[in-house]
Parts: sequence; C-alpha cells; structure tokens
Amino acid sequence: MTETPAERWFARWSERLEAAVAANRGRHAYSPFIESPSRRRHPEGAPAAGRAAFEKQLGRPFKLNQPGESGRVGSEVSPFTGRALGVTYPRADVDGLYDAISAAWPGWKRASRRARVGVCMEMLDRWARQSFENAYATMHTTGQAFMLAFAGSGASSLDRGLEATAAAWSAMSEIPERATFTRPFGTGAPVQLDKRYRLVPVGVAVVLSCGSYPAWNAYPAILANLATGNPVVVKPHPETILPVAIAVRTGRKVLAEAGFDPNLLTLACDTWDQPVALQLFHRPETRIIDFTGGQTFGMWIEEHQRDKQVYTETAGCNAVVLESVLDLDAVLEAIAYGLVLFSAQMCTAPQNIWIPRTGVRQGTQVIPPDEVRSRLVAAVDNLVEDPEVAAGLCGALHSTGTLDAMEELRSKPGVRVVRAGGGYRHPKHPDARTATPLLVALSADDRALCQREHFGPIAFLIDAEDRDAALAGATADAARFGAIASYAYTTDPVWLERLMDAFADAGASVGVNLIRQRPMNFTAAFSDFHVTGLNPAGTACLTDPAFVARRFRVVQSKVERAEPG
Repeated sequence: MTETPAERWFARWSERLEAAVAANRGRHAYSPFIESPSRRRHPEGAPAAGRAAFEKQLGRPFKLNQPGESGRVGSEVSPFTGRALGVTYPRADVDGLYDAISAAWPGWKRASRRARVGVCMEMLDRWARQSFENAYATMHTTGQAFMLAFAGSGASSLDRGLEATAAAWSAMSEIPERATFTRPFGTGAPVQLDKRYRLVPVGVAVVLSCGSYPAWNAYPAILANLATGNPVVVKPHPETILPVAIAVRTGRKVLAEAGFDPNLLTLACDTWDQPVALQLFHRPETRIIDFTGGQTFGMWIEEHQRDKQVYTETAGCNAVVLESVLDLDAVLEAIAYGLVLFSAQMCTAPQNIWIPRTGVRQGTQVIPPDEVRSRLVAAVDNLVEDPEVAAGLCGALHSTGTLDAMEELRSKPGVRVVRAGGGYRHPKHPDARTATPLLVALSADDRALCQREHFGPIAFLIDAEDRDAALAGATADAARFGAIASYAYTTDPVWLERLMDAFADAGASVGVNLIRQRPMNFTAAFSDFHVTGLNPAGTACLTDPAFVARRFRVVQSKVERAEPG
C-alpha cells in the first residue's frame, strides 16, 4: 500500500512528537524551534528572504484562493511607521464558506489519527521556516519590537502549537482503535465481541486570534482542532490580520499537498463596523469557539454561547505582592522589566503592585513604602532612558486607544501619579506610537480603579495595611476579577506556603522570587500551564487535557462473532 504524504510526515516528525509528549508529561524545558534571529542560527539568506517576502506583500491583495469571497477588506496600520500596510484580504461570504467547509470535512473526519497529526506537525515545520516573514508581519501589525516578534510569533508560539498537538495525540492515543471482548454469559461458550472505537470530531471550530499577540493562542487552538478532526475558521483581529493570514495560507498548502481539501482551514476577515464573528457563531455547524481578547466580549461569549464548547483567554489584574527580599534593587529591576517589555501589552504583564505600609524587609533592614516606590520609578527610568534600549524593549503601542486611556488616567481627579509615562523617540521610526510606564499610587481601600485590566504600560502601586492585607487583597481581586499571572516576593518560608495556598484558593497561578528569569512574565510551553479556568481571566488552559479531550467524542460499534459449528 502506498504511503501517503501525511503518513510520511508523521514518520518524519515522530521523534519530535514523542519528545513533546514526554515534555508534557514531565513538565520540563523543551523546544525544538530556534528562538534567536541570529543569522548564524538560520540558513544563509533566510533573514533577507523573510524581509523581502513581507515587503513584497505590502500594498497588494493577499492571495488565498479561498471560496466564498465577497469583496476585500484590510486597514492595518504599522504602529512603527504610522503608515497603512495596504494589504487587502478576502471578505468571507459565510454561507459560501460553510458550504465549502461541509464539502471538505468528510475526508478529514475519516482520516487516521496519524494522518491528521502528521499534517499538523508538518504545518509547524512550515510555519517555523517562515519565522522571519512572520516576525516582520507581527512587528508591523502589533507593535512588538523585532526581537520579541521573532521569538513570540516564532519559537514561543510554535512551542505552544506543538504542545497542543502532543496533548491531542496523547488524548486520542488513550482510546484503542479496536479491541476484542470475551466474557461468558451463562454456561455456554464465552461470547466474543469485536469492538471498534471511532474518534468523532464535534464540528466546526471558530478561532478568534488576539490583536497584540496573534500566534501564541491561535497556533494551539488551530492545531488542537485539526488534530482531533475539526475544520477551523480563523477570525483575526481587524488590525492584526497579516501574520495570521500567512499562517492560514501555509496551512492550506500543507493540507492540499497531503491530499485533503484546503478548506478545512479558512480565514474570515472583517472590519470594526462590519464584524463577522456573530455570523460564524450562529451557524449550526459551529460547535467550538476559541477566543483570545478583551474580557467584555470573552465573557459575553461564555454567557451566550453555552450550546458550544467555549475556550477563552481574556484578561486579569495581575498582582505583585512585595513582602521581603534579599536584594530589593534586583527585585525592582525585574518588575520594571516586566512593566516595560512590549509596553506591558502582554496578558502576563504585572499591573497591581502591593506594598505593605509596614515596609519591605531586606535582611534586617525595612525599606519604607515611599522609598520602594521611588526606587521602582528609578528602575523603570534606567531601562528606558536610552532610546536604543527602549526601542528594543518597549516596541510600539498596538492601539491608539492605549494612549487615550493613559491620558484619561493621568488627568483623572484625585489620581496620584508617581510616574507620568510619556513616550520615547524611536531611533529608527520617528513616527512610532510609543509610551513608557505610567505608575499610579492607590490605597487598598480605594482600589476600584485597578480592579480590571488596564491594557498597556499602566501599573498601580497599592498601599496595604500589612503583608497579610496585601495578600488578601491581591488574591481577592484575582478570584473576583481574574488574573492570568501573579507574582510575589518573600524570604519567609512559612509565609511562602501561605501565599501559594492563598493564590491556589483564588484559582490563580503565581511565580515567586523571579529575578533571574527574564522577563518575569515568561511562560514556558510544556512546563507552565497558562490560565487556570478557575477565575474570570478565561476558561481554557494551555495546555491541560481538558483543552483537547472534548474536541472529539468516542463512538463504538461491536459485532458478535458467530459461535463455531
């Protein structure tokens, strides 16, 4: 029997897949992808070719050869240059798109697990080969500095995609394809049943990707769905389409090369004034929704799409609790780095920094709150005073709305601004939309302002009565308003256990005494579970078994063997 391309790919990438399965089980460090854009790490000419591919696309229609096109859309503007990318994408006619998906699905539904996973593994490899092109597309749609864009939409997102593929493979492998059941009934010969277990996908999955970090959640959702047999419609953020469109086009090519209908993976682009998401949700074929984005819409989806499987990652008010330290300056530098990196436009960035009024202990010394605040301001200033350094760390702001929010907060009556957070002049892009962190002081009793996510470089320094009050406030806010990543610093081993218990009870993950890990909000695929599903920051966890196991169902058949003679 002739081996299919998908089966060859499965064999080619089987060692990588098994290493990913082992990493998921052991939760240890693993990545087969290249995180650095250093020319020494890549084939000759790869960086220039990636940049040329990106620049060639500017000002042109994006070719996807996808059915159901009803015009073109596209209004992306680079946060660095302030100029329109000029790329247009097909506007999907939803009825035509879903007709094509329905025709494509039967062959994929009946494909073997190995074939589907082989296709997913090959997609990951093709996406990795496009890391430079995708990095420029990510940079000029999200505002990420190039180094972060290369790592974030490259290795970090590919790792998450591989993690989800490995988790799907593990979940499916738990169910045998066939079994023989033998049991006596009464006094006669034992009955033998030949049983067959089919893994049946549940339906079309709609994946809504994030505007500021498009690949990191999209890749695992796309691959978890495809691996388990579900067709995928990707709905990108209207201001961040290009990196997602590149990935979808490549994925469609892989599907076609494998002999499957490429309409198993489609793109549905829209605009702010003519959104398409609700049309996709209302289609009866849509059975899965993966959403990454703002908390308001995410919670609306959770509430109003209960007949579907909904996997969300939205937002939270991520806390830092300062109790005691070995080296306060090292701690504040780590926090400052988290506030500055990508202008805090990451879902794991710290926001609410809790400082006991009794001060922060450093050995036998107690540092008063005012000094802690002033030293944090100095740490931030030190990171952004050199425009070259600021450009590499801060990047640019994804949305003009972030600047508006910062100005509104600065001018709000009664707000005590500790650091005003003006922009910096980008050395290569003088028209870049930039900002450095705005720091605001609040009391614990008057903190309603910070009990939600403030997207962008905005942080609150919160006075608490003492360390227990700081812990109680941070965990109460996490449980009620959501937290994706929390942080704490303590040298007291007894109190360390208390704080980890408190965050666990709030359904919030916590990182403790993170100094040398840069950034503090780095999240490692295969090791870190991202989002818990236990607080309002989201329902999905990358990547636990629940993220993949319900995307298919088991349907069995059993046939009794005829009794001999």
